[in-house]
Amino acid sequence: MSIRLRQAVLVARDLEAVAGELRRGLGLLAPFDGDPYAGTFGVENRVFALGDQFLEVLTPVIEGTTAGRRLDRGGDGGYMVLLQVDDMAAARERAADAGVRVVWSMELPEIASLHLHPADLGGTIVALDRPEPPQSWHWAGPGWTGKAGTGAPGRLLGVTLEVGDPEAVARRWAVVLGADPVPGVTFIEGDGGLVEVAVEVPEDVRAGRGSVAIGGVRFTFAA
Repeated sequence: MSIRLRQAVLVARDLEAVAGELRRGLGLLAPFDGDPYAGTFGVENRVFALGDQFLEVLTPVIEGTTAGRRLDRGGDGGYMVLLQVDDMAAARERAADAGVRVVWSMELPEIASLHLHPADLGGTIVALDRPEPPQSWHWAGPGWTGKAGTGAPGRLLGVTLEVGDPEAVARRWAVVLGADPVPGVTFIEGDGGLVEVAVEVPEDVRAGRGSVAIGGVRFTFAA
């Protein structure tokens, strides 16, 4: 099964402040802010395209949400990783065989998606998505629905997850996701979950910086 890092998600108390920091810090274009599915999770969000990959920041707008509990537990920070797969049936089968609960799923003509329970996988919430066609990304809005859109120059290189037992969690991900290692995902010891996103951006955006902290996440720049 082919698998690829497609999106990283932050959670923040002040949505607009962190969205603005992302735009300024990474040279991003205006976000998609009309996600009709965000309300399903009790959140409001902003989705930015970086190349053909994505960064999202969301905030809870009602009580009792997973996002709200994450904020209460640790404040602004990393929240979720979205991985693109080419075989959703195989992904579902692997998750079921490994005893991983699916907490949400949706089937649309333009995309199929399932969210895996973080307690069963470790590290963070993981979404598996199969877009149609593969270069599209329905969650980024009309400009990416059923077609490739246009993002700011750059790309996501990888994410780093802090977990209690990096080797055990890496093995768990490899079994469930059918890839060893899972492309673009690194595990280190700690308890912070999604703590770092590595990106490639133009030199004028990087401006000699090695990294920048935004919304409780460290963004590191490729030289």
